Amino acid sequence: MSLATAATPLNQDQALSLIESVINQSEAEGVFVRVGAEESALSRFSENQISQNVSQSEFSLTITSYFGTRSASASTTETEPDAIKAALRRSEELAQIAPEDPEWVPLLPPQSYEDRTPAFDTATATLSPLERGELIQRVCAESAAAKVDGSGTLSTETSVQAIGNSQGLRAYNQGTNVSYSYTARIEDGSSWSQRTAWAVEQLPIASLTQQIIERALASRQPRDVKPGKYPVVFDGAALADLLPWVMWNLEARAADEGRSFMSRTDESGKPVGNRLGEPLFSPLVQVQRHAAHPLLQMGTFFSDGLSNSSLEVIKDGIPQFLAYSRYWAAQQGKEPTGAMFPIVMTGSSQSLTDLIASTERGILVSRAWYVRYVNARTLEVTGMTRDGTFWIEDGQIAYPIKNLRFNQLLPEMLRDIDAVSMVHRFGNSVVPGVRVKEFNFSSVTDSV
Repeated sequence: MSLATAATPLNQDQALSLIESVINQSEAEGVFVRVGAEESALSRFSENQISQNVSQSEFSLTITSYFGTRSASASTTETEPDAIKAALRRSEELAQIAPEDPEWVPLLPPQSYEDRTPAFDTATATLSPLERGELIQRVCAESAAAKVDGSGTLSTETSVQAIGNSQGLRAYNQGTNVSYSYTARIEDGSSWSQRTAWAVEQLPIASLTQQIIERALASRQPRDVKPGKYPVVFDGAALADLLPWVMWNLEARAADEGRSFMSRTDESGKPVGNRLGEPLFSPLVQVQRHAAHPLLQMGTFFSDGLSNSSLEVIKDGIPQFLAYSRYWAAQQGKEPTGAMFPIVMTGSSQSLTDLIASTERGILVSRAWYVRYVNARTLEVTGMTRDGTFWIEDGQIAYPIKNLRFNQLLPEMLRDIDAVSMVHRFGNSVVPGVRVKEFNFSSVTDSV
């Protein structure tokens, strides 16, 4: 099979025909094929002018061959039949000399996926460099009028994913994505946020730009605040950098083996199961894996073929599901789940301003920056505030404060949530802003 160009994402017939061709040529006992194609474009701006405009097309084909419990993968970015056949033979040769896999699982049989089509927006897929430039030009003009230095990116992506194996599994998804990120700086003040959507018309570019400019202007001449524990209002963009750490750690094997905050141990410290079903968080914490959410409308399957169906992961603050790999599910007599992705947390009709208005005193955090583990077992992380941190007094933003480093147990943060705002999409997460009764700041930083 010969494809005209790798620059064009494959339609369903092309992608599945390519997979079928590889499977038919396979000489292995089993074979799994994954095809990905993507067209992406990005315009970057800095100091209120466009500084970069790039586009790229990518194609990848990965073949995993199986002989008994041995397997190996080989990939190619070429679409010519000879290159594909060479990758197939390479995977077979490597598989025959690979060590046996003690955690081998058989190939997936055909799966049932949600009966829906991921979002595809033609206007986003065909957005031209000129159109991106015109959108950015308006942002730059507004930044200049406010006398701030504006910088950021506007990017689009059209992607295809298709999978198949020698057991009859076949699946195909196609979708679009667009993302806007903007930073405004002036003197010693700054602000930032970003939004993502599946259609360019859904991006609130104008309103978000104005909000960021206003917050940057208000962030100048920050004052000192002593480190300590304070009530905190997190903008949704900040929560979107913290909540995924919790979701990544809802992993069954780590919990069962005593390596997770979800582990239960006896008096001697020996693992004795997990904490599934325990009321660990605030009843306001409702989190789903929900690829079909209107703001997401993402793919119906994961790259390994498992279904990306909706799951009520945390209900009323109680974890309902842990992520089970196929191997660990077989060991524990459970059903495999796939990853806890994408993340959707339920919000309310309140605005972030409403959360601030109901806060007697505390700190507004616009961004959580450079988040890293302190203790993976307890899920304590460290990071810094950035791009607009403010003191709240009597329900109002009183003044900007210098940025702070935090050391915080994230399960305790979710436990202490006492209010949520309306949701927005940040990257591939849909989350609200939240208010936390107590959050631990360990020191002041010099970051802007």
